Amino acid sequence: MSDTTRSSALGSTGASEIFQLLRDGAPRTRAELAAMTGLARSTIGLRLDVLAELGLVGPFADAVSTGGRPPSRVALIPSARVVLAADFGAGHVNLALTDLMGVELTSDRSLIDIADGPETTLGGMVTGADALLDRLGRTRDDLIGVGIGLPGPVQFGTGRPVNPPIMPGWDGFDVPGWVRRHLDVPVLVDNDVNIMALGERSHAWPSTDHFLFVKVATGIGSGIISGGRLQRGAQGIAGDIGHVQIPRGAGVVCHCGNVGCLEAVASGPALAASLRALGHDCEGGRQVVELVRTGNLDAVQAVRQAGRDLGEVLTACVNMINPSVIAIGGSMAQAGEHLLAGVREVVYQRSMPLATEHLSIVPSRAGDRAGLMGASMLAIHHALSPAAIDELAAAV
Repeated sequence: MSDTTRSSALGSTGASEIFQLLRDGAPRTRAELAAMTGLARSTIGLRLDVLAELGLVGPFADAVSTGGRPPSRVALIPSARVVLAADFGAGHVNLALTDLMGVELTSDRSLIDIADGPETTLGGMVTGADALLDRLGRTRDDLIGVGIGLPGPVQFGTGRPVNPPIMPGWDGFDVPGWVRRHLDVPVLVDNDVNIMALGERSHAWPSTDHFLFVKVATGIGSGIISGGRLQRGAQGIAGDIGHVQIPRGAGVVCHCGNVGCLEAVASGPALAASLRALGHDCEGGRQVVELVRTGNLDAVQAVRQAGRDLGEVLTACVNMINPSVIAIGGSMAQAGEHLLAGVREVVYQRSMPLATEHLSIVPSRAGDRAGLMGASMLAIHHALSPAAIDELAAAV
């Protein structure tokens, strides 16, 4: 491999290139790294010294000797730094600190009101982050990045929410800029469904390159992974399936201002409203799930129909992007197989046979941790990228 090719694939041929080879956590000898890069062992040694000074890599254990002195191995030190992951919902925030491999070290969950505005809400996140750091005996200096998921559309390039329907005061707010003034590390922000897609894939489907994650809760949305990459679209709203019009929604007004949206008939609040109309005491999605678990026939039928409604939209998605796995998550997925049965009924019946031949429609395996996992991976991928490592190394 030429120097130009190496530089293109991995960043510069400095310390960052060596680090990218060690990011998977596997220990390697200097000889192995020299063979992989084509660099002299003396050069490898110098660049490992830089990474060691940053505290990112260190000696692992002696490798098996083929004669003479055993070769030493080096590896990523996962605990060298920590990442803050924040998964916001309309009424809660999950926070976690993870290591550089995305392993959760400690976490907390708090009730909030996202409508309190960005400064109040993010201020609570910063306070919570300090508490988690203190719990681990770490400081803000140990942070290497922050990943945040928000329950609304986000322009990923800027990290600013865009007309979020349930987040008054957040439109256009510079989330990364505000957080960075308090926690001086890179801050990555995306919508909650995208980070759940990242988390679910990394947890359960790491080798699946064509993957669709669907969240059914207060709202309905999806995260699209195609060719192994998260697809955000031109303005960051790819996968916003909750506002696709469906036949059963005719005449039903959605909070977005349109009529007939999937979300207006199949989300948790919509199902709760339909059950209240039948005389059930049902305030929201949680009560819908509870009624389903007790075997209430009206609730079971309502959830099954919501699955069919969701299947109407997912049929088009299957024919268009051809995923091999669709994972269903969010609070309404706790209703169990009734929701998935409705989805499968329609998708398998109406999609092209070739598209469904090897298609799996499954419940989320990461569950309510998917968002935290994805927020962590979002921050890690940025903080440990070639450019970021080069920047850290330049400061040594």
